[in-house]
Amino acid sequence: MGGFFGVAARQDCVFDLFFGIDYHSHLGTRRGGMAVYGKDGFNRAIHNIENSPFRTKFNKDMQTMDGIMGIGCISDYEPQPLIIRSHHGTYALTTVGKINNVDSLVQRLFDTGHAHFLEMSGGEINATELVAALINQKENLIEGMHYAQEVIDGSISLLLMNKAGIYAARDKYGRTPIAVGKKEEGFCFSFESFAYKNLGYTDYKELGPGEIAVITDQNCVTLLNPNEDMKICTFLWVYYGFPASSYEGISVERMRNACGAKMAQRDSVEADYVAGVPDSGIGSAVGYSNASGIPYGRPFIKYTPTWMRSFMPTIQTKRNLIAKMKLLTVEDLIRDKRLVLIDDSIVRGTQLRETAEYLFEIGAKELHIRPACPPIMYGCKYLNFSRSSSEMDLITRRVITRLENGNVTDEILEEYANPETEKYAQMVEEIRKEMGFTTLQFCRLDDMMDATGLERNKLCTYCWNGKE
Repeated sequence: MGGFFGVAARQDCVFDLFFGIDYHSHLGTRRGGMAVYGKDGFNRAIHNIENSPFRTKFNKDMQTMDGIMGIGCISDYEPQPLIIRSHHGTYALTTVGKINNVDSLVQRLFDTGHAHFLEMSGGEINATELVAALINQKENLIEGMHYAQEVIDGSISLLLMNKAGIYAARDKYGRTPIAVGKKEEGFCFSFESFAYKNLGYTDYKELGPGEIAVITDQNCVTLLNPNEDMKICTFLWVYYGFPASSYEGISVERMRNACGAKMAQRDSVEADYVAGVPDSGIGSAVGYSNASGIPYGRPFIKYTPTWMRSFMPTIQTKRNLIAKMKLLTVEDLIRDKRLVLIDDSIVRGTQLRETAEYLFEIGAKELHIRPACPPIMYGCKYLNFSRSSSEMDLITRRVITRLENGNVTDEILEEYANPETEKYAQMVEEIRKEMGFTTLQFCRLDDMMDATGLERNKLCTYCWNGKE
């Protein structure tokens, strides 16, 4: 995943840029970057942030950089922002999203005379460099950004900065957000709307799907009107978003509270406590507790003094270990207790299974697991929300393959995704037994969508039901 932030100001923008980017640290774990434009032209810094927070790595850069405009990012993959020199002049570029047709786009560019791409480790091409090459195929930047959105299979939102201003293009179906903030000294673009609030900005607008806009210190102007169709990622509310975030006017915390309440309304389990797995399970647990009347408890406490950011190694076995190390248990809220435990989701199942085993070892009497979203059936085609290389990494797909003796078709998957079918109930029971839970009940897709408060046709639900 990843997030970005951009500022156009009347005076130096670096303070706002530094902290605006830092507020996106929950969205990425590998690299951070800043690029500014000022009297000396463009200046850029990129650092590895796998073992240190963004603020630590970029504190020195903040002291030495200056500029009236800047963009930056937190990234899980490629180094960015990039500084590009082309027939459009020099510009800085940063992106968020996923490109599925990299090879065909690269070949198309080679066929039209593009000379080369720099390879990253592992032989991959930097997706942001590819987007720049697509933009440069057209005679002006607006046409170029629109062209890139049209030919990319997947999803790309971007910020582009040149000496005239900062341009933002939201992906054509609005799967990821771009918010605009305003204060007397200038404007900003942000993936997360909360990132500019403590910096003195107020909400100005949200870009619509496919909309292209430009900010200067004076104004924000739409250059390409938004599309009517939207498919914003519902997982933003369930998992990615920080509780203070808001997308399409719906706050993450409000949605999670509503989601938990809807789960409680369909449940009749008796328990001593409702608990949320920190951090993204807490909001749903509070909503469940309020609706059910079962007290909310905190048998898990996240250790924040040295785990102040969402650092996760890239190696899965180490990720599981770190996830466990970050959580400390309060044993007298666990021993001999019946717990309703709410997590944001079950993807592979490894971490939650180990958590359940640990809770039973401590002495938990019963463990009733209530994931705050439906069973994940498909790998995401639009965002890099998981490091899974195969859909068989998903516990649902492994269980379904076992139940169907390897004969899994789209029609069969559709049955398993429907909570009204016998196959769905069988899949849930198999997952429960494999994970060792007392009971297991997922949030229903219709309830989760209703919890957002948006029209259902505006939400992307591909990872749960395979529907485009």
